[in-house]
Amino acid sequence: MKIQRHLLAIVVAAALPLTTADAANAKRTKQWLKAVNAVGPEGEGNEKASKASRQLSSLDADSIPAILAGMKGSNELAENWLRSVVESIADKELNGGGKLPLGALKKFVGDAGHNPRARRLAFELIRRVDGKSAEKMIPGLANDPSVELRREAVQRLMEQGAKHLAAGKKDAAAKTLVKALDHARDLDQINSISKDLRDLGQAVDLPKHFGFLMHWNVIGPFDNTDREGFATVFPPEKGIDLTAEYEGKEGKVKWTELVSSDEYGMVDINKAYPGNIKEVTAYAYTEFKAKSARPIELRLGCKNAWKVWLNGELLFGRDEYHRGMRIDQYRLRGELKAGVNTILVKACQNEQKESWTKEWQFQIRACDATGTAVLAENRPPTPKAEGKKTASLR
Repeated sequence: MKIQRHLLAIVVAAALPLTTADAANAKRTKQWLKAVNAVGPEGEGNEKASKASRQLSSLDADSIPAILAGMKGSNELAENWLRSVVESIADKELNGGGKLPLGALKKFVGDAGHNPRARRLAFELIRRVDGKSAEKMIPGLANDPSVELRREAVQRLMEQGAKHLAAGKKDAAAKTLVKALDHARDLDQINSISKDLRDLGQAVDLPKHFGFLMHWNVIGPFDNTDREGFATVFPPEKGIDLTAEYEGKEGKVKWTELVSSDEYGMVDINKAYPGNIKEVTAYAYTEFKAKSARPIELRLGCKNAWKVWLNGELLFGRDEYHRGMRIDQYRLRGELKAGVNTILVKACQNEQKESWTKEWQFQIRACDATGTAVLAENRPPTPKAEGKKTASLR
């Protein structure tokens, strides 16, 4: 009994310094990660981040999952620093004949709570040392919350669809491509899959897939002389009354319905107020009925000066004109409440007369953080498209 107690004491004593050392290493790693994550624009925190990144790079491969976890909440600059650190550690380990913590990396990829880019980097490390394991993981990533991870799985489905088509199996091709479209979030893949499905005679509802808001009431034009309309609080900002009339730029204005039939949700305000009028402001209003309260992203594309309100709360605005536009140009985060939610968009035209300044339009969609459409309970049927469009022009 005395011998057993003595051996136990030796084991415990031997374990204590290791536990203390591990705790100290974890604390230092956390401090270094904090220094890197503090890096900001225009060189802010660069010196400390540079020193911390060198210290992190001196760690062994078992530290990689902790460093990847440290990317959660990182800004783009910090992500780049930490990515370089991880790649440096991996190169050092593998070039020296060592191994990466494969099991921990697989577990990291499987945890959707981590930074999406960090999970993608972990996946690439797995592929680097165990290609077969990476290949087995790909099909299960088609519906992953990380767009960075699901793209390759979607590509596999597209390739399977192409093989079915080459074999003359049109039904199997259509079924596979429908699944690919359901999971696709990247614009190039969505465009390609949509074309293939239509070639197979399948109907594709792109506005619904994206979650574009198509049905609006608009009012205007209000004044924007000398670009003062952006800051001016016109009546719609004080409250919505769709039966009201107000004094506009050149007389009374009232709400009228404007429905988009553009496949990529473009709301062309010039259709409501033709003539390519300039130095004007308009508002577009719609209601979104949600089954329950939840976070939401309103993703906007607009080349005019704009503001967006959700339930009367200003989400964001930009007093900038004609800088180009694209799908998901701006990501505005908000909270839906259960029941009817209100969305108000303000769009201003400036004084420029060049042909490329005449567009007075926006596109906005409702989705979650992955870009998956969030559809309103009161969503009307999608209007018939005016013709096939290409989002690459947007």
